[in-house]
Amino acid sequence: MSGILSEQIAVVTGAGRGIGKAIALALGEAGAHVVCLSRTLTDIEATADALKAMGRKAWAHAVDVSDSQAAQEIAATIVKETGRVDILINNAGVTRDDLLMRMSEEAWDTVIDTNLKGAFTLCKAFTRTFMKQRQGRIINIASVVGLMGNAGQANYAASKAGLIGFTKSIAKELASRGITCNAIAPGFIETDMTAALNDAQREAIMEQIPLKRLGQVNDIAQAAVYLCGPHAGYMTGQVMTVDGGMVM
Repeated sequence: MSGILSEQIAVVTGAGRGIGKAIALALGEAGAHVVCLSRTLTDIEATADALKAMGRKAWAHAVDVSDSQAAQEIAATIVKETGRVDILINNAGVTRDDLLMRMSEEAWDTVIDTNLKGAFTLCKAFTRTFMKQRQGRIINIASVVGLMGNAGQANYAASKAGLIGFTKSIAKELASRGITCNAIAPGFIETDMTAALNDAQREAIMEQIPLKRLGQVNDIAQAAVYLCGPHAGYMTGQVMTVDGGMVM
């Protein structure tokens, strides 16, 4: 079955669960073959199996994107395996929440290294491939927290704000070669993390959301499909907020 991304090769980090898994499956439904990356091999093997069940090609590789050497090596392996890469989705992310006065340097470094340096490393690793092809789509999954800040998440907000600045900068660098780079900033989405919220926390969040509900992972996945597809060919350096109206 064909689709708007028929026969394209996509790489998705953090593809084992939540938003990353939803993006990988949505790209597959749109016709792409998908390389699934995550720290945990069992999670991405399940995603890859679901893609294969659609009739897509799928690969699963365990990698810690905060390890720049490992990320560079896996990028080279992917290009050798697939022959080309058309789409890169930098979704891998972690949180280590705490108030600034109690936040450890390790908690700061872990979040910055995974959320921001991981995206830098993979974008750099695949840029030469994109430039040779004179086409490519890069999507970095940021967060509304990177636009508005959040108490107790100085490290996470800094990583996501940095990701937005990074997105805009490389969009300017790569545009002349037909490569677009955009960011998606999700609001509060129904995932394992939000499932752990208590009633009071959930109610406080709802007060901030004009649509008065949490988003679904497929809301983000379909935004990614759009940005990868032919109708978004004239969009680059943009931040698409999918947040129920939190940031206007």
